[in-house]
Amino acid sequence: MNIGERLKEERKRLGLNQTEFAVLLGASKTSQFNYEKGDRSPDATYLALAAEHGVDVLYVITGERALQSADSISAREAAMLGFFRQLPDGEQANLVRTASALAATLDQ
Repeated sequence: MNIGERLKEERKRLGLNQTEFAVLLGASKTSQFNYEKGDRSPDATYLALAAEHGVDVLYVITGERALQSADSISAREAAMLGFFRQLPDGEQANLVRTASALAATLDQ
């Protein structure tokens, strides 16, 4: 398995399509396609963003999974955090209020 195939596997593990993943990482859909096909290699900036959004970059590059500590967040949680960080401040605040209200109703 090559870098592109592992990158595709990580994208799918996070539950994203190529367009969503490309937007999340600041790439075009064409670039994402070429990365996954193996025609191009992603640069360090792309890989750093990928790591921030839950991609196991060590696995993508080497084929070996990074060890996760017990207190690390899941890939799905990391992807959600990445989407949250992209929201404008006002939208982040609205989302936090909504989530807090939902949590309060579940605690009753």
